[in-house]
Amino acid sequence: VCEVNRQNRAGYSALMLAALTSVGPEDMAVVQRLFRMGDVNAKASQTGQTALMLAISHSRQDMVAALLECGADVNAQDADGATALMCASEYGRLDTVRLLLAQPGCDPAILDNEGTSALAIALEAEQDEVAALLHTHLSSNQPGFQSQLPPDSQIATPGGEGNDKR
Repeated sequence: VCEVNRQNRAGYSALMLAALTSVGPEDMAVVQRLFRMGDVNAKASQTGQTALMLAISHSRQDMVAALLECGADVNAQDADGATALMCASEYGRLDTVRLLLAQPGCDPAILDNEGTSALAIALEAEQDEVAALLHTHLSSNQPGFQSQLPPDSQIATPGGEGNDKR
């Protein structure tokens, strides 16, 4: 009877809009049921954003976690080639970046349509803690990792002494 994946004129489904809401613990079960019934990886018709990207851009960490539990694809790309990790990196959402990197298959090396990585986006947005986390993750998980940092970049490494040239 209810078409949970039907998009409105702006291109958003009920599931995508639910990802933007603030609900109490007693209502989270309803939201999770909606996430399980619908396509958590559907893309908005105009921008190509997923519910996960929308939740991240609106600081809805509880919805991010719920979407991931329901199978949201961390590597899905929008119309510009951006991923959820890129969105979290741009906004400096350190806890969200950690959560996304902990997901099996999360690929921080994906490039958007302009050839920019999540690390480069974090650096450009001056999100130093996020950039340091991404750099550490990339270098520890890819043996032949070539740093994606420009030669004059400075990143404050967690627990390190100030800014180190990398």
